[in-house]
Amino acid sequence: MAMIWKFMGVAKYSKTALSPKVKVRGIPTHSRHSSSKSVPSDFGANTPCSNTVELLGKAYPQDDYSNVTEKILSKVGKNLHNKKHHPLWLIKEQVKDHFYKQYIGRRGTPLFSVYDGLSPVVTVQQNFDSLLIPQTHASRRKEDNYYLNRDHMLRAHTSAHQWDLIHSGLDAFLAVGDVYRRDTIDNTHYPVFHQMEGVRLFSCHELFSNIKDGEGLQLFEQGHRTAHKQECHTMEAVRLVEFNLKQVLTKLMTHIFGDGLQVRWVDCYFPFTHPSFEMEINFQGEWMEVLGCGVMEQQLVNSAGAQDKIGWAFGLGLERLAMILYNIPDIRLFWSEDERFLKQFIVPHIWQKIKFQPLSRYPPLINDISFWLPSETYSKNDFYDLARTIGGDLIEKVVLVDEFTHPKTKKVSHCYRIIYRHPERTLTQDEVHRIHQAIEESAVRELGVEGRF
Repeated sequence: MAMIWKFMGVAKYSKTALSPKVKVRGIPTHSRHSSSKSVPSDFGANTPCSNTVELLGKAYPQDDYSNVTEKILSKVGKNLHNKKHHPLWLIKEQVKDHFYKQYIGRRGTPLFSVYDGLSPVVTVQQNFDSLLIPQTHASRRKEDNYYLNRDHMLRAHTSAHQWDLIHSGLDAFLAVGDVYRRDTIDNTHYPVFHQMEGVRLFSCHELFSNIKDGEGLQLFEQGHRTAHKQECHTMEAVRLVEFNLKQVLTKLMTHIFGDGLQVRWVDCYFPFTHPSFEMEINFQGEWMEVLGCGVMEQQLVNSAGAQDKIGWAFGLGLERLAMILYNIPDIRLFWSEDERFLKQFIVPHIWQKIKFQPLSRYPPLINDISFWLPSETYSKNDFYDLARTIGGDLIEKVVLVDEFTHPKTKKVSHCYRIIYRHPERTLTQDEVHRIHQAIEESAVRELGVEGRF
């Protein structure tokens, strides 16, 4: 699964979009446990016949940036992280319980507040501008995101709520929710997944009060940006914030995965933290990335009204943790309504050990599709999104297996291998053939490719 803050490659968006007047039932902002019936997969991709989409009780005019599909909209409001006894709910509750008990405020109440009902519809300003992501940054392009229009989108990360929550006066919080990204298709990637954002800000007194001779230490200075700190931070402040961040996250992962857990930190780059790190854990002999984190960019903190504080932020993927902890092999299973899957997570308390029993492994059906690419810009994410829209969760994986350039015409051909496998039953060749044919026809119509079927 893609790491929380790691921005993925760029693609050109599919013309496949909304059918007329799509409506998705609204949900209360602070709904704690909600669920809704699944929406069946359509074999065809519909083009828009209306200029408006209604989502969560609001109407959004469509424009040249609108690229969200019915398949994606059917996931909005499911709130798997708030569905009691769902594995994602269990992970969220474990993290929340740990923070509530481990970090207590001055009045004896939990230091961290939790927000798990924030709307997934955000403005472009919230998703990018508030986080200091440059206008030209690849992560903004519609090829990687689901836009309702130029001004509104389905959030690509829970970091979209950082600025607003800090601006409201909070200095320690967790934000949890579903996030949306156009991405590759395999057993660890899905266009909708769930993240948890954590933020902690410190005043000068809070950071240095337990440090010997810390009275003279300061948070800020007029310095230079290096690989280890921002230009406005003192080295003493950055070292303490970084130490606290790593200590908090090491305790969390040890609490979830058990004592003796090996942890290592890898330097990396995120637009809204510096320095930035990825955390890896050694679980059952294999090193795995579990989250991204770092010292928050002071410009972001200042703009939100907390000029006298310094802080850290982290982001983790609930699916990533659940797949590791419970040994769940396929990310599609989180959307399953099969009782054989769901009943395994009905336990008397959130910390009870669960040994996931895999469902029967049904045989795959494999079909290839080849076509000449159009002369204009094309990218793989176009085709992946189209295939997901038509085949839904019946598609386990899509792989580009061959790329050929004609020696005379210089036209480029792609051959994709599509692996169909239902997680709960055996597929027939007839039903796969119908889906595959719909994908071929839609690729020609929507992407402008020339079929080699």
